Amino acid sequence: MQYPIYLDYNATTPCLPEVIEAMLPHFGTHFGNAASKSHPYGWVAENAVEEARENVANLIGAKSKEIIFTSGATEAINLGIKGTFDAYLGEKQHYITCKTEHKAVLDTFTEIEKRGAEVTFLPVDSQGNINLGELEESILPYTKMICLMWANNETGIIHPVEKIAQLAESRNIIFFTDAVQAAGKIPVSTKGIHLMAISAHKLYGPKGVGALYVRHNHELPKPLAQIHGGGHEKGMRSGTLNVPGIIGFGKAAELRLGEMKQEGERLEILRNKLENGLLEIPKTFLNGSQEIRLPHVTNIAFGGVEGEELLKKVNQKVAVSSGSACTSISPKPSHVLQAMGINSDLGRASIRFSLGKGTTEKEIEDAISWVKKVVSELRNS
Repeated sequence: MQYPIYLDYNATTPCLPEVIEAMLPHFGTHFGNAASKSHPYGWVAENAVEEARENVANLIGAKSKEIIFTSGATEAINLGIKGTFDAYLGEKQHYITCKTEHKAVLDTFTEIEKRGAEVTFLPVDSQGNINLGELEESILPYTKMICLMWANNETGIIHPVEKIAQLAESRNIIFFTDAVQAAGKIPVSTKGIHLMAISAHKLYGPKGVGALYVRHNHELPKPLAQIHGGGHEKGMRSGTLNVPGIIGFGKAAELRLGEMKQEGERLEILRNKLENGLLEIPKTFLNGSQEIRLPHVTNIAFGGVEGEELLKKVNQKVAVSSGSACTSISPKPSHVLQAMGINSDLGRASIRFSLGKGTTEKEIEDAISWVKKVVSELRNS
């Protein structure tokens, strides 16, 4: 099969060779269960897991004991939100989030709404930014959590996390951030943050493993377990650990810590070249802002073409998506773009381009040429 140019790194990233190499022994020679405390097979697995835990913690500036391994960010998000709801059970509860969050967050809040929680879904402006004044005004005496993503998976827009953390801290409210698209791409810190979700496969690690950071040095309730049976991960997430996956996660985190700054600078140059080239096409628009955003992401709307046909044609030679991989099967326009006030037709004719380690200047030039050709053909057909 002739694979297209890959510009969908926000959907997933390939495992780095070093990551695969680190994982391989734990499928065979070192196959032990990390919970087996009575023999060397278990000890080797446990030691490897703890080393990986340290590497993941270092990536986000946490302590290793604050990292809870999960099957991915969706589970981490469910644990953080539902677990907090359960910790406050019996009390009046209010939560604040945003209309442009990932579906894993929005759907989980919809679920706890059914269970009796009040949830405020903040609006955003035309560039995808929240209003900090509006956030503060939304806080009620019984607000338990502010949950806002670090960086948006569709537009790359970065929220003012530090200011949000300060606000949450001043009101003694839990601050939970989905840092899936930020961790390993830009520097992140746990300062002022109580809960943070991250994922391995977004930073050149394996699929099926993620983590929830749970801050220790505060008196607010910590999430209660949602999966029971065995008391693994400090009793917060039972289940036999995915040792090879965790090893891969740790190795990927270690590598990203060392290369993310230089790689981000390289990708920003390539992203800008792609963006400028595509915006030369008449009736094209940037969705979002050119200011505070991830260095490797751009989201472009192509006026005058039918969205489904555009995506189908572009993907013949350039692998891209119209938004989150989790909702790409839906014919509906992106909920993120809708929240930004972009009309349905233009929303459906919008493409997210996300670059990564394998992206070259030649690929960017070829992608610009191909997309221009496709748009021209569709408009003239």
